[in-house]
Amino acid sequence: MNLSRSAALLERGQAVIPGGVNSPVRAFRGVGGTPPFIARGEGSRIYDVDGNSYIDYVGSWGPLILGHRFGAVIEAIHSVLDVGTSFGAPTEREIELAEEIRGAVPSMELVRLVNSGTEATMSALRLARGFTGRDLTIKFEGCYHGHVDSLLVKAGSGMATLGIADTAGVPESFASTTLALPFNSFDAVEAAFGKHASNLAAVIVEPVAGNMGCVPPRPGFLELLRELCTRHGTLLILDEVMTGFRVALGGAQERFGVRPDITTLGKVIGGGLPLAAYGGRREIMRRIAPEGNIYQAGTLSGNPLAVSAGLAMVRHLKRHPEIYSQIEERASAAFDAAPPGVTVNRIGSMATVFFTPGPVTDWESAKRSDTNRFKQFFHFLLERGIYLPPSQFEAAFVSAAHSPEDVSYTARVMAEFFATT
Repeated sequence: MNLSRSAALLERGQAVIPGGVNSPVRAFRGVGGTPPFIARGEGSRIYDVDGNSYIDYVGSWGPLILGHRFGAVIEAIHSVLDVGTSFGAPTEREIELAEEIRGAVPSMELVRLVNSGTEATMSALRLARGFTGRDLTIKFEGCYHGHVDSLLVKAGSGMATLGIADTAGVPESFASTTLALPFNSFDAVEAAFGKHASNLAAVIVEPVAGNMGCVPPRPGFLELLRELCTRHGTLLILDEVMTGFRVALGGAQERFGVRPDITTLGKVIGGGLPLAAYGGRREIMRRIAPEGNIYQAGTLSGNPLAVSAGLAMVRHLKRHPEIYSQIEERASAAFDAAPPGVTVNRIGSMATVFFTPGPVTDWESAKRSDTNRFKQFFHFLLERGIYLPPSQFEAAFVSAAHSPEDVSYTARVMAEFFATT
């Protein structure tokens, strides 16, 4: 595979950008080799600057549930260009998107739009601390909630890929406000509440982990979190930046029947543009300025471009709920078959192939994966025109643009790899 122009761009980028990339996993350090620099996308495919074409299972890390350059989204963006890209003032579209979100996710009685998943989780935590008057947060090992200082503790994902243990630059006083527990451990959660309940502001969790690879909750785990939070006056935050509008129209909370106090959303609701949100119970959200004394603001929050793209995406999904069964079937066809010694975890259209006998239920079991074999697997598929996340510890995403031919070809290439290695 020729990646000469991509290699030249990487070298050029390293002179002006740390590592030559603007998000670490893009550097391909987890798999080695040269990252393709992408020139364009269309439907289920992306095309690099060297002329190579790939079936794309990254989908901008989850937002593109309808595929690249989906017609209604592109039309919505073009319509905004005629009136302006940002005003720093309220617009009707912001209200419309908040109404659409609340209609799909009823636990979000009030919604505040922001620009990124990191901003949403950071704001949700501040809100939880301000509302409860408490300081401690429970998170789970391998769950990533953006690069919020207090949450960069055993955060999986890109940090695991790069071999970084937590991160430099976070004061111990920040990290000490976070208790990191094993994901899916009933005993650890009960013990933490037994010791710290009176000072626990929040439990934050990815209801389906996507940043140690795709790891679903054990039956009853989310329900236990809900019960303990209710009993002790702690707020349950479901970080649905990845799962919201992805594993179901109403997200993982609809799929698993658990109602949080606060939800964070991102990715799909932006239609491929930078947009996120947090929202929850009315009495909690009314503590945010200007109604309350918990401050959060952002110049570009709710900007017309991102909001219009998100509206087009969300409204299309609401009109066509059959999309969810379609993409789940295609994700199953692409990823579910695996030989002994390989574990596939999948929820809806999110999936990860783990090179471990399994099962993978938490960070400890995920990190037992054979990352060298994953590297071989990744490059075997890349050379045959299939683009997976370049890390063992990330989820792949199937979109409505993936055709039956795309997924059957993917399954055949994967079977070929398993048969020859």
